[in-house]
Amino acid sequence: MSARPFCLTLAVVGVLAVLMLPPGLSELRAQSSDATPLYPQAGFGDASGETVYKAICQGCHMPAGEGAYGAGEYPALAGNPKLAAGPYVAMMVVDGSGGMPAFGSMLNDQQVAEVVAHVRTHFGNTYGDAISAEDVKSLRR
Repeated sequence: MSARPFCLTLAVVGVLAVLMLPPGLSELRAQSSDATPLYPQAGFGDASGETVYKAICQGCHMPAGEGAYGAGEYPALAGNPKLAAGPYVAMMVVDGSGGMPAFGSMLNDQQVAEVVAHVRTHFGNTYGDAISAEDVKSLRR
């Protein structure tokens, strides 16, 4: 078979495939989830600790803080004894470690303190000794 009839056959098959697509398929667009608000890469503005958790933490640690295992290992925050040390949690948020990315460049000191307070007082955790924005500031490198 020569190249010319093969190209013509391929073109006819391509046109027929396009014609057989359901109406409106070419108008489909990617959509973002309405479940979590999107934020600019540079920062989160005035977002609260709960909002920050929902926007960036729950994707790995899950909505109820139960963690996940599968393609990666995401530790549970619910009932995690490591959360007893507020500065440790703040340093994890600011600097990251292992598979946890650093969020220090995206969050200000107050937002870090608030998201740390959120995870330490939710998901069955009752660590009430909050760290302050000044504490977070002192932990930054």
